[in-house]
Amino acid sequence: MASSGVNVLRYSALIAGACYGLYHQSSLNAQRHKAQVDRDYQHQASLITQAKAEFKKKNMPPESVTRGGDVISDPNDPKFDLEGYLTALMGEKAK
Repeated sequence: MASSGVNVLRYSALIAGACYGLYHQSSLNAQRHKAQVDRDYQHQASLITQAKAEFKKKNMPPESVTRGGDVISDPNDPKFDLEGYLTALMGEKAK
C-alpha cells in the first residue's frame, strides 16, 4: 500500500496536469478563434475591393479618351478641347 505522501504527490500531479490541459486547450481555442476572425476580415476586405471595382466598371462613362489617354474626343463632353484633339489627331497621322 502506498503511503499518504505518495498519494498526495499523485493527486497533486493529476490536478496539475488537468489544470495545464484546460489552460492549453483554451489557448488553442483562442488562437483558432483569432485566426478565424482574421480570415473573415480578409474575406470581407476582398469582397469590398471586388465590389468597388465592379461599381467603378459599371458606372464608368462611355469611352471618351483616345488611345493616348489624355485627349478627350467626345465633343459633348464639357472638358472637350478642340485644339488638343486636333493636335493629337495630327500627331497620330504623322506617325
